[in-house]
Amino acid sequence: MKSNDWLHGFRHSSPYINAHRGRTVVLTLGGEAIAHDNLINIIHDITLLSSLGVRLVVAFGARPQIQQRLDSAGQTSEFHNGLRITKEDQLPLALEAIGALRAHLESRLSMGLVNSPMHGARIRVSSGNYVAARPVGVLGGIDHGYTGRVRRVDVSGIEKLLEAGHIVLLPPLGYSPTGDAFNLSYEDVGSQVAAALQAEKLIIFNEHQGVLDESGVLIRELTVRQACDRLAGVAAAEADSELLKAACDACVKGVRRAHIISYTEDGALLEELFTRDGSGTLVSDDNYEQVRRARVEDIGGIVELIQPLEEQGILVRRSRELLETEIGCFIVAERDGTIVGCAALYAYPEAQAGELSCFAVDPAYRRSGRGDDILAMVEGMARSQGVARLFVLTTQTEHWFRERGFEPSSVQSLPGPKLANYNTQRNSKVFVKRLT
Repeated sequence: MKSNDWLHGFRHSSPYINAHRGRTVVLTLGGEAIAHDNLINIIHDITLLSSLGVRLVVAFGARPQIQQRLDSAGQTSEFHNGLRITKEDQLPLALEAIGALRAHLESRLSMGLVNSPMHGARIRVSSGNYVAARPVGVLGGIDHGYTGRVRRVDVSGIEKLLEAGHIVLLPPLGYSPTGDAFNLSYEDVGSQVAAALQAEKLIIFNEHQGVLDESGVLIRELTVRQACDRLAGVAAAEADSELLKAACDACVKGVRRAHIISYTEDGALLEELFTRDGSGTLVSDDNYEQVRRARVEDIGGIVELIQPLEEQGILVRRSRELLETEIGCFIVAERDGTIVGCAALYAYPEAQAGELSCFAVDPAYRRSGRGDDILAMVEGMARSQGVARLFVLTTQTEHWFRERGFEPSSVQSLPGPKLANYNTQRNSKVFVKRLT
């Protein structure tokens, strides 16, 4: 690393820091991740996120540790459809393994040595009976004993701790009104808690970099539909299946994004949250809300969205016929079947330039990041088309674009065809963002 590379990266991470401050993020750590040598780096990164104002919940698992405890006691583990059957006489052994891991994580999160990244952090970690559970019961004629599923999450209790700046640590345990404890899947705990809290993100740690395709290549993004198709087609490895199920379940229930990243890669958590491309696989709900390329059937929604802005003189008028002709240039933000945002990208290949145009977001859905999502997709499309600089003409939203890296420019900087058609009566200001 060059002496000033850190400075460039640190400065460019500020938009992501601001975006995550005050947001709730749920992390899931399997027992394999806790046993890995990279755990200490993950702990340091968790501490950094907490110091940056991210509200953190950590759900951890203990499968290998429980297995080791059972083996030491000469007990045999039984599984049915991937679920461990927790017999009554084995429950104390599972509780011992889980309790030891909880103490281990609390001790690691309490470090504060002078020469460590956690010096002065003074992290407060809280845990408790915030997950109510029910028994799995009898499946296929097999009694699963004290293996359970999440029944209810104490949202208000967890929220109070998060508001006080605590990291909430959730073991793979749930409790019932009868006073029983149940051994839970940590993926289920993480997914259900993220959904109940309406968390911004669910981060799932995996042995691999993320979800890999049949050739072993990382899949950067998956919609819930695509992830379900992989699960239905048994395209995912068995180890990935539970992770994908948890990610899909959380997204369908309102979590905006789920990320599957590696616990073996140093800095994967920070890279996923604070860089544009991330380090693992992103799963998002395409049925509820998505930013995608526009289709002909979207024209009615686009017209309804931009017409008020055209009447106010904010956008240039476009006829339905023109929209039909240019629909291939548009992307839309769709929420539950309704178009709530749109934008168009017009490329000028000879100048390696692209115009961001017809940018609109429904007033009811502003200030929630949809404009940034649309802009990110436009920038990705522009890069894929070899666009080196993206420009926009605006009369009333210059500060929004300046806050996102666009810089003032002159009318004369426009590509020839655009300059020839520049409307002097609108007197639009020109802003440019370098993409390379």
